[in-house]
Amino acid sequence: MKNLKKIAVLALSAVMVLVCLAGCSKKEEAEYIIATDTTFAPFEFTDESGNFTGIDVDILAAIAQDQGFTYKLNSIGFDAAVTALESGQADGVIAGMSITEERQKKYDFSDAYFQSYQCMAVAADSDIKDFSGLKGKNVAAKKGTAGAEMAEGLKDKYSFKITYFDDSPMMYEAVKTGTAVACFEDAPVIAYGCAQGNGLKVVTDLKAAEAEGFKGSPYGFAVMKGENTELLAKFQAGLQNIISNGKMAEICSKYGVTYEG
Repeated sequence: MKNLKKIAVLALSAVMVLVCLAGCSKKEEAEYIIATDTTFAPFEFTDESGNFTGIDVDILAAIAQDQGFTYKLNSIGFDAAVTALESGQADGVIAGMSITEERQKKYDFSDAYFQSYQCMAVAADSDIKDFSGLKGKNVAAKKGTAGAEMAEGLKDKYSFKITYFDDSPMMYEAVKTGTAVACFEDAPVIAYGCAQGNGLKVVTDLKAAEAEGFKGSPYGFAVMKGENTELLAKFQAGLQNIISNGKMAEICSKYGVTYEG
């Protein structure tokens, strides 16, 4: 009888240990908070059905599935996403974020998942053909972006002013209504917008940017420097997997974009 009691006690203890271990394991499987932009089509935007979608959204989902981690995606705008990362309210950022030397001082990036560059767009009926047409005028740029950096780098040389906006649609609207004569934006994003009938046209290309000292801008997934190394490693491993198995090209093609690794 005593032996049966001992066996029962031991069995109960073993069950409690397993429950405790399972609970601890669940606690360790933290949900990552990933911040992103609100509207940066085709990388992130809300579709006609009200679903938040885009290349970045699908890339993150594919990598999370590949690596077996969970996350919550917060669409809060580019500037706010970077602020959330720096304040510890987000673990990472995926928002068409260009990898620059200046940003690499503050953030750790994955390998580039997309190659881009900045260009200038004007209203569809505008006669401005290049940067020289901006003298004495006002242009639009989105806060904290590589496009804004390009505008800032050219404003003194071409004598124009800059008005900043929180998102791309507001920036485009300023150009369409004449509040600004041009805007600076990432090439695949503005090209997608023009194809969707946003009322603008692109008037400069990569050669024009390079002639002014601006190189292409690869996009990367970012975490704060020295932090969230496990998340970055998972993203990096998953990224390589979805590139090699063709999933990356499939995602880009879904949005009418050709993947160039």
